[in-house]
Amino acid sequence: MATTALTPAATTYRTGLYEWLTTTDHKKIGILYLVNSFIFFGLGGLLALGVRAELAVPGLQFVDEQLYNQLFTMHASFMLFLFVIPILAGFANYVVPLQIGAPDMAFPRINALSFWMLPLAGIIMATGFLTGGGAAAAGWTSYSPLSQDAYSGTGMDLWIVAVVLIGTSSILGAINFLVTIFKMRAPGMTMFRLPILVWTALVTSVLVVLATPVLASALIMLFIDRNYGGHFFDPASGGNAVLWQNVFWFYSHPAVYIMILIGMGIVSEILPVFSRKPLFGYKAFVFATAGIGALGFSVWAHHMFTTGAVYLPFFSFMTFLIAIPTGVKMFNWIATLYRGQLTLSTPLLFALGFLSMFLLGGINGAFSAVVPVDFAIHDTYWVVAHIHYVLFGGSVFAVFAGVYYWFPKMTGRMLNETLGKIQFVVMFIGLNLTFFPQHQLGLSGMPRRIADYSSTAGWNDANLWSTIGSLLIAVSILPFFWNVFISLRGGSIAGDDPWEGNTLEWATSSPPPPYNFDRLPDIHSERPLFDARHRREAVPALTVGPDASGHAEISAALGRPHDSPDSGSLAKGMDRSHGQ
Repeated sequence: MATTALTPAATTYRTGLYEWLTTTDHKKIGILYLVNSFIFFGLGGLLALGVRAELAVPGLQFVDEQLYNQLFTMHASFMLFLFVIPILAGFANYVVPLQIGAPDMAFPRINALSFWMLPLAGIIMATGFLTGGGAAAAGWTSYSPLSQDAYSGTGMDLWIVAVVLIGTSSILGAINFLVTIFKMRAPGMTMFRLPILVWTALVTSVLVVLATPVLASALIMLFIDRNYGGHFFDPASGGNAVLWQNVFWFYSHPAVYIMILIGMGIVSEILPVFSRKPLFGYKAFVFATAGIGALGFSVWAHHMFTTGAVYLPFFSFMTFLIAIPTGVKMFNWIATLYRGQLTLSTPLLFALGFLSMFLLGGINGAFSAVVPVDFAIHDTYWVVAHIHYVLFGGSVFAVFAGVYYWFPKMTGRMLNETLGKIQFVVMFIGLNLTFFPQHQLGLSGMPRRIADYSSTAGWNDANLWSTIGSLLIAVSILPFFWNVFISLRGGSIAGDDPWEGNTLEWATSSPPPPYNFDRLPDIHSERPLFDARHRREAVPALTVGPDASGHAEISAALGRPHDSPDSGSLAKGMDRSHGQ
């Protein structure tokens, strides 16, 4: 029997807070991503409440126009750049190495660096509120020349620096994921045996690597325009303001899929477990995910129909075309649930909420692909409703589904089901009460990003209901935080596999050891743990454990030659991981 001795990274001298601040363990870094993201989720939510409080009734009640502009700009910036994108990366950070049978990410120290850029960027961005001119106030899109002339305070420059830092973090993390997925899979884990979450993380990483440098270039050009006399986007000096929109949206439409694909992966892991069926059409789902990634770069200009500077038929057609792979996924999810033995636990409830709300977001987005309709609803509250149904009803519901699903694995404790279901019901009602009336506001012509409106415009009731709904969303978060608090202190013990899961993370202890696995089942499909649970004969295993000298040892007992290419891949991956 071949064995490979390893020297694990020393961790015994690090304890408590120091261990968390200096860790390179992908699991702890994943949890840090989640905690940091929820902090900015809370801050962004408070800013949203400020926006909705001001719009509840006509007139200026609480803030002036300039502060209102700062509130909605920073709300969107926190939610998109510091919550949705990082928290999905946090789930992938924790789960992907476990699901492919790897001991860690390929580059653990770079992984830690990727995370620590985020709180730094958040602090830099928020510091704008303390400057004389206030925080950034040109919207999260920062359209030029608005971001150059009307809002020339230091807060805008701090916003640019922060978003560049966040983009750098994303690029480093994406490269790390790609290397980990391609080079550190366990023996038997072929590409078409990867769990769907891993596939979505892979495609998301490709999107990040290809698109984020484009945003970085746009931000650097804007910074030069604002501070060093450049004229990239200044029409008065020979620049082109529409150039900003082209460069910005060339990143930001693929970014929509960066903000949702891993959420789709989370839901795709949960539905088969709680319906007791395999995911319907695994390969179709994989190809649909890759199709979304490829087509995502061909639709950016549907945000620019009203500029008159883009070819309308092409981008309208491509916008409808990209709905096809998303529709394939929707049918796959529904077919997975059909005649399944459904267990309505909290993770499944949030996954079902994702399906219904994301479907609504897709339908109301399709209206914007029709050019004449887009001319009527462009920059109205219809667009606000659309993006929130996609990113709140979609991404945020997927996030909570993932938290309730993997919290037992991360902590060894179960979250309270009653509190979880209360949170789901209140949040679901609050979401629809907040954003569904905004469709009517958009159809009746209410522009987005205004602090006041006429009492005779016919928008009073819808705005009031929308504000009440936002308060319900805020209330729904309270049982979640209380749930986490009491569960960490005294929740019921989860066990290693409380859900009877399909993928490898449930094959190890809860929480997993630093090296992730003592043993791995033989891998024959994308559901290796299901196969091992239901196979009658004894399952050969890959055993990893400490030897008498305190080192880790790999024993290859998979019924294949010990010198085969696959048999050493896990050991090589572990060597690389600890060699960082």
